[in-house]
Amino acid sequence: MKKIIPIGSDHAGFELKETVIKWLKENGFDPIDKGCYSEESVDYPDFGHAVAEVVESSQANLGIVICGSGNGINMSVNKHEKIRGALCWEPEIAALARQHNNANIISIPARFISSEKAINIIDVFLNTEFEGGRHQRRIEKISL
Repeated sequence: MKKIIPIGSDHAGFELKETVIKWLKENGFDPIDKGCYSEESVDYPDFGHAVAEVVESSQANLGIVICGSGNGINMSVNKHEKIRGALCWEPEIAALARQHNNANIISIPARFISSEKAINIIDVFLNTEFEGGRHQRRIEKISL
């Protein structure tokens, strides 16, 4: 698996994004910071699309997006045909998103979980493999 991980957030997720980037570097990943770059108000789709484009172009296998609720930025990444974004607020959800849905972008709700929990969830996501089998058939039915 490629160790390149694009990561992006809006202003509500900026502080958590910075914490996650530090953790990624400490754990052997090569994060690509797609913004935002401060807590100044911005539009989450701009940064979600930037992360999705890196994953969709196969420059990276997995990506991370963060916004206040995790919803808006997740909706944005899921507009890309090759992206399966998953909003995760528990490690078990992150594991199932990878195992059963082959999710390739995780969305984190910065306003609702601690940075420690977010890192735990991301760690599970990045280190869980897709199970394939019966799940592949279902994934093939997602795109219109």
